[in-house]
Amino acid sequence: MKITIVEGSGFCFGVQRAMEMIEKAYQEGKRFDTLGPIIHNPFVVKELEEKGIRAVESIDETEKSMIVIRTHGVPPSIYEEARKRGIELLDTTCPFVVNAQMAARKLVEEGYDPVLIVGKREHPEVIGILGHAWNKPIVVSSPDEVERMNLAGRRVGIISQTTMTFDLFASCVRAAMKTAKEVRVINTRCATTERRQKATMEVARKVDVMIVIGGRNSSNTKRLHEIASQFTRSYHIEHPDELKEEWFRNVEEVGVTAGASTPSWLIEAVVQKIRSFG
Repeated sequence: MKITIVEGSGFCFGVQRAMEMIEKAYQEGKRFDTLGPIIHNPFVVKELEEKGIRAVESIDETEKSMIVIRTHGVPPSIYEEARKRGIELLDTTCPFVVNAQMAARKLVEEGYDPVLIVGKREHPEVIGILGHAWNKPIVVSSPDEVERMNLAGRRVGIISQTTMTFDLFASCVRAAMKTAKEVRVINTRCATTERRQKATMEVARKVDVMIVIGGRNSSNTKRLHEIASQFTRSYHIEHPDELKEEWFRNVEEVGVTAGASTPSWLIEAVVQKIRSFG
């Protein structure tokens, strides 16, 4: 079998930066926990746990003097709570996410009403963005939701969760433009995510089977699986042990892609397991 690995698979810039920041702090002898899983990958979280770095759900759960803000970012209230309690923060928020936070705030300050965030309401990144804009924006996940809003004669601001697809973002913008008086769009989508999605689509078009590697709770990995499934048989796995030999019977070419939180060693292990079948 021929195996094609999608270009850019694995850790994105923001995740790589976060992991390097954490490793540097650990090597300096600092001891800390992370506020939520640092990234959406169970194996990376387990590796950190083995170093004594736990993922806690709130600042109240840690007994350490430092806590890590994960790549998805958090609302300003978390910074204030840490300051009051004298807890040091290691802020690994992805710069692309910071850009989205500031864009939402800017649109609210400039009087756009409503400000729309194209994304998933319960995603930690979106929760953080909302907090930085005083919880005034409205989260939408489809153009139908936008069309049901009364936007006639209103000034509408629109941004995106960084991992949303261009097509979804654009369709929501078009829906707003049908009736709104003014639409101000700030493109807060992550360029790396867009390139990975496009590359995954291109590979999926030409292979017999697509393997998508990443955490079950990883939004960007699930989206890669959705994209690949439009063009070929696709399987979303977390670990090579989940691969089944029957998936590759009579298969000539396999595509492999991975989410932004998937380490390179895991991609290589999956590729080696696939090779053992053929």
